[in-house]
Amino acid sequence: MSWSRGSWRSKQLLHIPEYSDPVKLRGAEDRLKTYPPLVFAGEVRQLKTALARAADGQAFLLQGGDCAETFDDFHTHTIRDTFRVLLQMSLIFTFVGEKPVVKIGRVAGQFAKPRSAAVETVNGEEMVTYRGDMINSPTPTVADRTPDPERMIRAYFQSAATLNLLRAFAGGGYADLFRAGRWLLDFVGSSAVREKYENLAAGINKTLGVMRAYSQPDAPELIPAAHKVDYYSSHEALFLPYEEALARNDSLTGDPVATSAHYLWLGERTRGLDSPQVEFLRGVINPVGIKVGPTAEPSELERLMERINPENEKGRITLILRAGVDKAEKSYKRIMRELKNSGRNILWAVDPMHGNPKNDGSGVKTRMFSDILRESIIFIDTCRAEGVIPGGLHLEMTGKNVTECLGGSDRVEDLSYNYATQCDPRLNASQSLELAFAFSEHLVNTEPPPPPHPTSGRF
Repeated sequence: MSWSRGSWRSKQLLHIPEYSDPVKLRGAEDRLKTYPPLVFAGEVRQLKTALARAADGQAFLLQGGDCAETFDDFHTHTIRDTFRVLLQMSLIFTFVGEKPVVKIGRVAGQFAKPRSAAVETVNGEEMVTYRGDMINSPTPTVADRTPDPERMIRAYFQSAATLNLLRAFAGGGYADLFRAGRWLLDFVGSSAVREKYENLAAGINKTLGVMRAYSQPDAPELIPAAHKVDYYSSHEALFLPYEEALARNDSLTGDPVATSAHYLWLGERTRGLDSPQVEFLRGVINPVGIKVGPTAEPSELERLMERINPENEKGRITLILRAGVDKAEKSYKRIMRELKNSGRNILWAVDPMHGNPKNDGSGVKTRMFSDILRESIIFIDTCRAEGVIPGGLHLEMTGKNVTECLGGSDRVEDLSYNYATQCDPRLNASQSLELAFAFSEHLVNTEPPPPPHPTSGRF
C-alpha cells in the first residue's frame, strides 16, 4: 500500500472532531506546514539508537510527564520542576542499575486526549466533550467547547517555547551532575525518600570530586557526560491534522519524519490495524510506542508491528503494557510468552497508571500508589519469568506538589488539598522518587547473573 502524509484521511476517522468551518481548519493546517519543525531527524535517529540499546538491556527507558498539558498552566517553574523530577528519577535508575537512562517527557505536544463519548450534557445543555486544549476548552459552555482550529497554532508555539526551555535546561548547566543535590524539591516530605536521595547525590558528588582531583581541576570537560543530558519529547499521536501539517522530509535522506515530537505513541483506542493513526505512523521514521491493554491479542500485536515496522528495525517499537494490578500477571504472561519467539525486536515497558483507576467514594478519580507499585513489580517479575528484558517505565507524573494519587510514604489521604489535573491523576514528586527507588532496586535484585566465564572454573 502506498503511503503519503495524508493517506490517513482515507480511513474511518477516530478521535478527530468535526469542525464547523472546514476552510478555517485548512487555513490553520496550511500555516503549520510553513512553520519550522519542532524536532529534527538527527535527534529522532539518535533516540532510536538509544531505545535499541534499551531493548538489549544496555539502557533503560524512563518516560513521564503530564496526563494533558494545558494553555493556562504554562510557566517556567511547571516545566522546570517536572524536568527536575525526571532527572532525579533517572539518576536513581543510573546509580542503582549502573546503566544509562533514556529520558523522554510527555511534553511539548500532549494537548489532545481520546474520549469515549463525543458529547456530554452539563447543566441540561448538550455540548462537545473536552478533548484537550489543542481542540477545545475545558470550560463547560457550548461556545468554549466548540472545536477551534486556531488552538493548533497556539499549541505549536507553546510546544516550541517549551522545547526551547528544555534544551536550555538539558545542555546549559542545569542538568549538571554536580548540581544533583540541588534538584530535590522543597516539598518532598518523606524523610525516607529524602534521605535516600540526599545520600545518593552526596555519593555521586564524592565520586565526581575524586575523578576531578585525578584529572586537571580546571578541565571539567574531561567528564563531558556529567554536564548535560539528552532529553526527548513525546505525545500520543491522536490529532492527525496537526501531525500531518508538521510532517517533514529529512533534508539528508528524504525520509518522512513527524517533527511534532521525537517519539509518538498509539493509545489503546487507536491501535487498531486499520486506524488512521496507524496509517500515519507506519510512514514516518520516528520510534513508536504501542499501549497494550489486557484484551490485546498477541497475533493482533504481531500484525500491527509488521505494519508499522516491516523491516523489524530495533528501537522502532516499544510495547507499553497497561493491564491493571488485578489482570497484569495473567495478561503480561500471555503476551510475552507468545511474542518473545516471534522474532520481532521489542522494547518492553510498563504503564502502571492507566489500568488502575479508583474512585475515592465522592466521585473523584484517583489512583492508589500501592497499585501502581505492585503492577510495576509484577511487570519486572513476569519479564524475568518469561525471559524478556524489562526495559522501560511510563508514568503520568508532575513536579507539582499535587494530591491526586493516594498513598505513598507521605501518606496522601486528602485529595482536596491540591487536586489540579484536568484529566487523569498524576504522581507527585515524592511519590515518583519513591517509585523510582523501589522499581530500580527490584530490577537489579531480580537481574539474572551473567553467564560464567569459560575459564572461571565453574564448569
